[in-house]
Amino acid sequence: MQKVSVRSLMNILPKRSGRDMFGHVSAHHQGGREKRFLRTIDWKRQKDGVPAKVMTIEYDPNRSADIALLFYKDGDKQYILAPQGLKVGAVVRSGAGIDANVGNTLPLRDIPVGTVVHNLEIKPGRGAQMVRSAGNSATVLAKDGDAIQVKLPSGEVRAFVGKCRATVGQVGNEEWKNRVIGTAGRSRHMGIRPTVRGVAQNPRSHPHGGGEGRSGIGMKSPKSPWGKRTLGKKTRTKRKYSNKSILQRRK
Repeated sequence: MQKVSVRSLMNILPKRSGRDMFGHVSAHHQGGREKRFLRTIDWKRQKDGVPAKVMTIEYDPNRSADIALLFYKDGDKQYILAPQGLKVGAVVRSGAGIDANVGNTLPLRDIPVGTVVHNLEIKPGRGAQMVRSAGNSATVLAKDGDAIQVKLPSGEVRAFVGKCRATVGQVGNEEWKNRVIGTAGRSRHMGIRPTVRGVAQNPRSHPHGGGEGRSGIGMKSPKSPWGKRTLGKKTRTKRKYSNKSILQRRK
């Protein structure tokens, strides 16, 4: 991949190693990664009417998808997620009334039924929040007035406001799911620390620990390190703001 460094769009990503503000471990199995630069991604794509040329397709260590560097006609430069099929030298646009070509961002009400999209907004103007990982895509199913029905990668069907924007195409780097890390050292460079089974720990560290030999977990349901049940327990908030927009639950 050709690389053009745009320093203004890159900031050093601080290491937190899974610690919270008190220095306590709040996310296990993290720490020891290499220093990374965080690329600023343009999730809103609000430069309507200004064409942009794709200069490079780059690797981003902070996400599974590749990113594309855009040079806008007015001189601005921005990173976006690189959809499958987007080539260096292609021209992409954003705004209402444009063609639904790969890489273009437009309101859902202007996208034809059956089109594959990604980078979905939940609320207009907030920026893309859904369908952003490598190989993922959603499909525009139907239009009912200003309510646009979209089938998400999980199989869930959800209604979106017509003004919500989405980018045409499937997120690239689909083969990411088939990658093999290969060595323990590479895993540590990526910031992934070893995972120890709960039953192999002592009872102070994990509810599954303790006992002589292979004694099992000794309880009806598995539990998290903090003693919360983990089998069949629903973690979604019952009063989630987006519940009203779900038309069909994932299977």
